Amino acid sequence: MYLPDIELHEARTLDEASDFLTRFSPDVRAMAGGTDLLVDLKAGRIKVCHVVSLNRLGELRGLREDAAYFQIGALTTPNELAASPIVRERFPALLDALRELAAPQVRNMATVGGNITSAIPSADLPPILISLRAAITLRTRSSERCVPLDSFFLGPRRTIMKPGEILTAIRLPYPPERFGAAYARFSLRQANACAVAGVAASLELDHNGAVKAARVVLGAVAPTPLLVEPAAASLVGRLVDGDSMDVAASAAMEAASPISDIRGSADYRRDVVGVLTRRALARASRRAEGAES
Repeated sequence: MYLPDIELHEARTLDEASDFLTRFSPDVRAMAGGTDLLVDLKAGRIKVCHVVSLNRLGELRGLREDAAYFQIGALTTPNELAASPIVRERFPALLDALRELAAPQVRNMATVGGNITSAIPSADLPPILISLRAAITLRTRSSERCVPLDSFFLGPRRTIMKPGEILTAIRLPYPPERFGAAYARFSLRQANACAVAGVAASLELDHNGAVKAARVVLGAVAPTPLLVEPAAASLVGRLVDGDSMDVAASAAMEAASPISDIRGSADYRRDVVGVLTRRALARASRRAEGAES
């Protein structure tokens, strides 16, 4: 595979990047780490004549603690995020996904923002971020908006982003007391294997151990990360035990709409969703109870 003829634009500021993306739309893509985009260009899945590099935009890198939320710069790499003490202490479920994401070399090059904006159904970070109620900031030269991540995806490689918009940051609200989340994934082999299925779950428990709020999010088994509200609703008011997890797993399996491909048949992947839902809920429950970090 060879990289097709493209014109590379090195943006020096956010405004300049937005101007490039607006001027050449729709024949343009933004590039961060390039681990998805360059492969897609070589394979012909994406055909554009212009690429705008964001790598010089230092303001899109790094992590920041605000009073209301933890902010992840869009150009932060998975390995940089995994090394953060804040993540390890307050968002351990992120590590579940970060450790599964591709190979170590890719985790040094890829970016958190790129894993989101590529809108690949099997991407590992969107499901766990949605379960944590993440929001993202989208900016142009003249505007900025913050949207919930669960409303960002429209389909494979399709999002709500408008011409000229750049994802600048991901915002995570701090978890309440007695909160736990987890991500469970299954793939056919290690390293760069895409997920056959992935399930993220989050739980907030009351003082009696019953579920106050929950989220169950599926990855790789629908055109977009899928927030399964019936699965979450089935848990509210109940203890997290075998029966309640079985009901939630059944709801997740019913909501899944996988395709049959080289990674497995649709029926097989739907069964995997049930197993992973139970695993994610069990681990999220242990974390909410303080029995696991």
